[in-house]
Amino acid sequence: MTMRSKNLFVSALIALGLTLTLAVMARAQTPAPETPEPPPVSAEVSETPDAPLAVDSPETVEPTAIEDAAPEADELRRLDATSEEEVSEDDQAHSGGVTITVETSSDDAEEEASSASVGIRHRRGPAEEMPFGDHTVPEGSVVHELVSVLGNSTLNGESRRGVVSVLGDTTVNGKSGGEAVSVLGNTTINGEVDGEAVAVMGNVYLGPKAIVHGDVVAVGGQLHREDGAVINGNVQEINLFRGASMDWFKTWIYRCALLGRPLAFDSGLTWAWTLAIGVFVMYVFLALLFPRAFEKCTETFEQRPGYSLLAMLLSILLTPVLIVLLAITGIGIVLIPFVLAAIFFGTLFGKAVVHAWLGRRITRYFGGGFMSHVAVSTLVGSVIILLLYTVPFLGFFLWKVLGMLGLGIVIYTLILTTRKETAAAGPAPVAPPPVVGSAMSADELPGSSLSRAGFWLRLIATALDVIIVGLVGALTHSEAFFLLWLSIYHVVFWALRGTTIGGIVCGLKVVRLDDRPVDWIVAVVRCLGAVLSFIVIGLGFVWVAFDKGKQSWHDKIAGTVIVRAPKGVSLL
Repeated sequence: MTMRSKNLFVSALIALGLTLTLAVMARAQTPAPETPEPPPVSAEVSETPDAPLAVDSPETVEPTAIEDAAPEADELRRLDATSEEEVSEDDQAHSGGVTITVETSSDDAEEEASSASVGIRHRRGPAEEMPFGDHTVPEGSVVHELVSVLGNSTLNGESRRGVVSVLGDTTVNGKSGGEAVSVLGNTTINGEVDGEAVAVMGNVYLGPKAIVHGDVVAVGGQLHREDGAVINGNVQEINLFRGASMDWFKTWIYRCALLGRPLAFDSGLTWAWTLAIGVFVMYVFLALLFPRAFEKCTETFEQRPGYSLLAMLLSILLTPVLIVLLAITGIGIVLIPFVLAAIFFGTLFGKAVVHAWLGRRITRYFGGGFMSHVAVSTLVGSVIILLLYTVPFLGFFLWKVLGMLGLGIVIYTLILTTRKETAAAGPAPVAPPPVVGSAMSADELPGSSLSRAGFWLRLIATALDVIIVGLVGALTHSEAFFLLWLSIYHVVFWALRGTTIGGIVCGLKVVRLDDRPVDWIVAVVRCLGAVLSFIVIGLGFVWVAFDKGKQSWHDKIAGTVIVRAPKGVSLL
């Protein structure tokens, strides 16, 4: 037996039970005719359910008969409850997942029971009936409430609490005891609504038999009212898109968003295809304007895919940290819009580069000439990705990953370009080795030629810095911002002196591999890299013990190393 058959069977049993209960009530409330003496009661009880049970005294009824009549007596008590009594959820009758709400008013008892006898349709619990899809309440049926998600709600009968449709249309031809609401759909009323009639991103249509006791609200739509429609409340039209239909957006939600893809083959998605093709044409235009940049970025990804992926991960992890640090500094808030704009355009450019790289996998088989141009590769790659965007649950994944990957490729290409320009400028002049006993400033240290500090010495210096910042935080009652103050402490000291207090005690100094001074940008980059080294269970710090160049992860990111200052050199 299917679930629907079971539900119908259970509903029939409930209706039959209520009918029998009503019959017993009617017989119990009908005054008995005055007769001289009732006939003697037979010892055998009739098996006919409708036959009344006549007794001389309580003692003549068998215990079994009393026990069988107890449920009916309990049902009579509940149906005869006065309006002042409250019926709790435990007083609801449950059978087979169908919930029947018993009214507390005795005036409605007969109406409720008679409605049940002709087949009241009650709303099922969530275990059996989910609100997804279309729902219709036929004429003469009563439900507690009517909710449809990703579907239409049609009320031809009665709903005691209201009617709601999400991504669907709401139609009321009967009576709604509450509101009639549609979200991303139209609300059509040709019956009675006790509450408000609302359409969010849709229109409200009132037929000639419409009666709305509350307000009529149309957000992003309009009210269409026929003659004879009655509105007892106010009318509010919030016209975000006057005269525009939201069917295009509903189609995209149904055909694309719910299937995890930005595009689909549907006549109602012409606008989405037009937008996507326009963006991809812009990618080809960028390839025509900046062919050399496209070539460099695609070569970077082909030759160093691992570092490109690492740059992608670092950009994902460090971008929020950079935004927070800029916001905390106060002055850096001014730079946040420029940083966000740079990330946006970098992602846009990077996506075009990925299209060009993918297209090059195809065009390289056609030889040189016209097909070898980067713009042609971008066009071919865009067509391929455009089709991949229509694959369910793969389209959105590609759309997001390609943007992040493109940003990482662009950032790593900029890093490589900066290094090549630095190397082309020629090596920095090597300073003569310091003379023992002579006074030398820390700024005169030839960083790359000095011995590099090991893991344990660096750990001691870091521990001293942590203790110093912790003591200051405890004295100023700002322990909650310990990590923030520790970051600021390191950035300031690295940028101004190239070391920290712990480094001064241990004779350590942060220097760049190209012997250029450590400026504010390098200090901030090294601090952000230290966050990455820390969040992976400190593996980035421990890396110093195994690295031949004694560099941590943040050293490699910033292009720095920690060296041991020779004796006689002041770090202050």
